[in-house]
Amino acid sequence: MSDQRFLLERVRAPVSDGELVADVRRVSQIAGTTAVSFRLYSKLGNYSPQTASLRFGTWNKFLAAAQLEAGSERNITDQRLFENLMRLWEHYGRQPRFRDLSLAPSVISGGPDQRRFHSWMRALESFVEFANAQDARPPIPVEGAGSRKTGRSPNLRLRFSVMKRDHFSCRACGASPALEPGLELHVDHIDAWATGGETIEGNLQTLCAACNQGKSNVL
Repeated sequence: MSDQRFLLERVRAPVSDGELVADVRRVSQIAGTTAVSFRLYSKLGNYSPQTASLRFGTWNKFLAAAQLEAGSERNITDQRLFENLMRLWEHYGRQPRFRDLSLAPSVISGGPDQRRFHSWMRALESFVEFANAQDARPPIPVEGAGSRKTGRSPNLRLRFSVMKRDHFSCRACGASPALEPGLELHVDHIDAWATGGETIEGNLQTLCAACNQGKSNVL
């Protein structure tokens, strides 16, 4: 006689459109980008990217519904590629490796770098050439800054120069993302910009998030 016992099945309720949208926005916040690629979401998302694509018609339509940028960028500028490389350099505290492009916090895969510069090493060389180049443009006057010639935020070239000088480690405690994965580095004004300090290399230092917060607490 065959076994006729009833078996209980757990049926998972289908994910709603709202849950999909909320989750891709969560991934956007974690990765620090408004351009969430199909690949990035497949790594950090709670649902299948195929489900989102089918539900909304295409992946980019899904991103539009979530008020995010298209994840498959075309004609990416050199500046965007360099900003992504700088993001990785800061995150790891070392020269990024090609495989790092497929992981957060990278927001661009390795394909665009290889197509633009013909090789990964040439992409790194081009970034370093750009970052080390002197900016010949005159300082842009800053409204409300009095007699100062610089704005508050250092540009990519200046950030790289300061962090490279400081060996991508905290000037106060010596901590580095290369030794402590996940450590966050900041470029901080030695003499505060709010009290007249200029945004120049001699007045900037690399601090970890904890030391920078500690400095703010004693000011």
